[in-house]
Amino acid sequence: MAVCYNKLWKILIDRGMSKTQLIKAAKISTNAMAKLGKNEDVRVEVLVKICGVLNCSIDDIMEIIPKEIE
Repeated sequence: MAVCYNKLWKILIDRGMSKTQLIKAAKISTNAMAKLGKNEDVRVEVLVKICGVLNCSIDDIMEIIPKEIE
């Protein structure tokens, strides 16, 4: 299985928020943001911080792609 964060990027666009602004507001590392950009696994703590800033749930910012679709 793989993860996809396209929902997160759409929310940022809809809210007019940059990745840099999200890094500062959520107090996450640039390394974590780079992993998100590559659809790599990140710690749940990072996702929770992002959800706190965006006032949403984890399934609003990511989706899990089944192996057959990859």
